Amino acid sequence: MEKTGTTSVSQRALAAAGRAIPGALRTAWWMVRLTVLVSFGVEALRYAGILRWMSEGLSPVFGVLGLPGEAALAFISGYFVNVYAAVAVIATLNLDARAITVLAVMILCAHNMIVESPVQQKCGSSLLRIFLMRTLGALTLGFCLNLLLPASSATPVEPGALPAQEALSPVDLLKNWAIGIAWLVAKMFTLIMSLSVLQRLLAEFGVIRLLSKLLRPMLVVFGLPARTSFLWIVANVLGLAYGAAIMIEETGQGKISRADADLLNHHIGVSHSNLEDLLILYAAGGLFWWMLLSRWCLAIVLVWARRLEVFLKSVKSF
Repeated sequence: MEKTGTTSVSQRALAAAGRAIPGALRTAWWMVRLTVLVSFGVEALRYAGILRWMSEGLSPVFGVLGLPGEAALAFISGYFVNVYAAVAVIATLNLDARAITVLAVMILCAHNMIVESPVQQKCGSSLLRIFLMRTLGALTLGFCLNLLLPASSATPVEPGALPAQEALSPVDLLKNWAIGIAWLVAKMFTLIMSLSVLQRLLAEFGVIRLLSKLLRPMLVVFGLPARTSFLWIVANVLGLAYGAAIMIEETGQGKISRADADLLNHHIGVSHSNLEDLLILYAAGGLFWWMLLSRWCLAIVLVWARRLEVFLKSVKSF
């Protein structure tokens, strides 16, 4: 009897994993194509000096946010690439904890936008809305934190020189890019396939239902439906790019409605990857609780505002 039970469990696990693989492969291929194209385009912009030109144009805005002009390059690098690119620039700047925290919160709200925004669009949200929400949210939080954080060690806002770029030949740049993107593609395929299988296994054995119950009180405060709990965990642990397979699969199969996915997108758009990315910027000198709680507050406002907007539209149409 025990052997039969064990066999039954293993058969269910293998069947669930088998059902996950085809969809995961399709999503992984879509994500890899998007990531490679965007990465190559951004590298070309960097080589042409366009990213540096954009950073110089934003320098006066960063003065209003209590940041030196050269901090704009860190934000632009994160906006178009990822948190790692932003941290590489931050490491070259002489910023105190207050300035790093303001800059880090902005980067956490709006990073890797060209890859992550289409993922959110595919899960049920407006692409333009996501771009505006994350970009304006980053600037709003930067402005608010500049007012709220203790000013005892405020960073001077006089414009400074942007860090010099290392001069590399086109061949060396292409070689470095190819090595980096190959590693990223391998990592993406591995994580997307693993996550898809894990999600199916957790659903098959009732773990997702348990997670939903445990997280329900917190999700109520966030304004999120309980059935989004697993996606919320995935987005917070792995981020949008790596958690895309699960999000797309859940919405594509109708397990989560596009309306619920849209609400979740309003939250995780400004607050995701709160394990790896947050800890990286904490190690770079940011203040942990300010970086986390400020984005949670903004996420709560965005979700409940979206709920109010949907409600008013429904009343008007009725």
